[in-house]
Amino acid sequence: MAEIYKIKIGDAEYPKNLNNIYYPPKALYVNGSILPQDDIAIALVGSRRASVYGLEACEKLAFELGLRGITVVSGMAIGIDTAAHRGALKAKARTIAVMGSGHNRIYPPQNEKLYREIAGSGAVVTEFEDDAEPLARHFPQRNRIISGLSLGVIVVEAARNSGALITANFAAEQGRTVFAVPGKISSGTSAGANELIKDGARLVQSVEDVIEELSLSRINPVSKEKKAMIDKKLINQANAYVYNSLTDDERTICRALSDEPVYIDELLLSSGFSSSKAAKILLNLELKKLVKEVPGKQYVRVEN
Repeated sequence: MAEIYKIKIGDAEYPKNLNNIYYPPKALYVNGSILPQDDIAIALVGSRRASVYGLEACEKLAFELGLRGITVVSGMAIGIDTAAHRGALKAKARTIAVMGSGHNRIYPPQNEKLYREIAGSGAVVTEFEDDAEPLARHFPQRNRIISGLSLGVIVVEAARNSGALITANFAAEQGRTVFAVPGKISSGTSAGANELIKDGARLVQSVEDVIEELSLSRINPVSKEKKAMIDKKLINQANAYVYNSLTDDERTICRALSDEPVYIDELLLSSGFSSSKAAKILLNLELKKLVKEVPGKQYVRVEN
């Protein structure tokens, strides 16, 4: 394990955002590095029992935030937290994990590899000494640090009793902006996030909703021409990321489609899939907004 070091309030490396919250941690134990650029950070939190939709939405948001140079903060738990860190790492961006235990008690244990990856591309931090156990009472304390490190908190998927809602409450108390990703009204894992939106949280459909709300595009102003070039590059990278995350069967369907409508019978013929298998794959691709059904049981590929 890399050397763990301690930073205290007043130290130059102590995160500036944490100085502005009620009851900031007196000290942080750090594996990795905390840099001035980490002041521009967004937290992504949510359910440990996340759906495929929630995991994919979270990873994509984190990936696109990372591409824009924004540090992604989360809690390294299974589910949404893991997806947040994974998305940032795939963008080769900075990410910070906040633990509710000491560095000698990595929790959950199955995320030990992820712990090391995060430490190499950002930092793993905790206010608890090395041998502190991951006790239940530690996690609400941890959550105030997650929101405190960030300019805003995105709740990707959360049930009504989710710990992510504690983080959202801390964020509101700390003057941070609370965002939420909408989910199906029939989904129990989205009930908490949907209620946050009803109560005034900013609805997130894309990373641009976060950028615009927090005016992050003003931090490093560029010319219109350079912005267009950067945006094009980001779009290409994001599209490549989405395509690389597809299964082989999903790619087969994507390759058979274009912006010209294709009948389902033609898809079955070119792919060799049964009608039930093709229908399931097409539904997944529609949920990922890569495919759209048009009148006459025809399908087109959507260019995002």
